[in-house]
Amino acid sequence: MTTSTRMEESITIFSIQGDIDLESSPLLRQELKKFSNAKTARLLIDFTETTYIDSSGLATLIEYFQSAATYQGKMGLSGLSARVKNSFSIVRLEEVFTFYPDLSTGIQTLKA
Repeated sequence: MTTSTRMEESITIFSIQGDIDLESSPLLRQELKKFSNAKTARLLIDFTETTYIDSSGLATLIEYFQSAATYQGKMGLSGLSARVKNSFSIVRLEEVFTFYPDLSTGIQTLKA
């Protein structure tokens, strides 16, 4: 797993490439903790190049979501493949997270 971060229209975009699994989840947790510590107001996570996510990755995202809620931070997920989105659906996380079909939709919605 590799990650990259950039700003676009006042939205922090965090892109994840590769698999999110038990081995890479600690790295993801470290990266997301930086956003939490900085009290990032709007975070859009780009899953366009994410090929797989397991339960440890889902737990890491839930952990960040809960942390961001303490300072009214907004978070969205974009560009999920059917395989990745299915992992969220199996445990009913589509009721917790906000999904966007692509980055531009996510950016426009989060900046409103």
